[in-house]
Amino acid sequence: MDSKKNKVTIPVVYLQGSACSGCATSSLCTEYPSIKNILLQDIVPGFTLEFLFHPVIMTASGNLSMEVLEEVAKTKGFVLIVDGGIPTKDSGIYCVTGEKNGKKSTILQEVLQLSPNALMVIALGTCASFGGIAAANPNPTGSKCIGDILSENNIKTPYINIPGCPPHPDWLFGTIENVLLNGLENVKLDDFNRPKTYFGKLIHENCPNRAWFDEGKFAKKFGDAGCLYELGCKGPITYADCPIRQWNGKTNWVIGSGAPCNGCTSPEYPDYVGDFYEKIIDVETPVNEKKI
Repeated sequence: MDSKKNKVTIPVVYLQGSACSGCATSSLCTEYPSIKNILLQDIVPGFTLEFLFHPVIMTASGNLSMEVLEEVAKTKGFVLIVDGGIPTKDSGIYCVTGEKNGKKSTILQEVLQLSPNALMVIALGTCASFGGIAAANPNPTGSKCIGDILSENNIKTPYINIPGCPPHPDWLFGTIENVLLNGLENVKLDDFNRPKTYFGKLIHENCPNRAWFDEGKFAKKFGDAGCLYELGCKGPITYADCPIRQWNGKTNWVIGSGAPCNGCTSPEYPDYVGDFYEKIIDVETPVNEKKI
């Protein structure tokens, strides 16, 4: 961290592994703070983020961009954000960040080189947090999540998981703000290293369809009125604040648009939360089910 005129600049390195750029794009759609605040002004009073490396928005490429990573690796106190899974099979060759000295440098190598000196590592999105789609069966690239990579290599840098496919921008930047204002040690995490502020309650607890669930009124086909539980909704087992936060300037969200929650913030996503439109069976439901 460098302090200039009572302001603290936090260097940030954003890496992409086996990813679709959905997490990066979603995070860039932040509204409060705005992307202008994030990139050009203070994220919170007195703190500025300086994105040294970001594959989606940086203008540098080739050797020029890779030199940045080499220089950052010599420093300490930066925030490392990783989006996407980390392939490990065949030395991680299935996801290459760039070239150094004429040789391919994989995302696995970059994470192992950068994470020991980072202030913290943020695993952004479900692939980075838990494996997600990148590590889905049969996982031919041996993709793993950040937590596993750090643990297996005895890297003690603290990390925070911010799952979602994609995650809401508030979850990322709100967490960074919390760390800057209150300290990393005061950010309350659940058993899966997710911030309790955003992942502390089930979607089911705040769902506008909850009254229908409690009355046993379940939609039997899309377009019906009623709770979407029988159409595969994973809200009863999924932790996130989507019902109250919503998306695109609170325009809408998955269940609000008539689709069931697919459980994308869960550690088991996508392989073990069930098919998207398959009813989960380990949830107690009212006995007076009604077709409406």
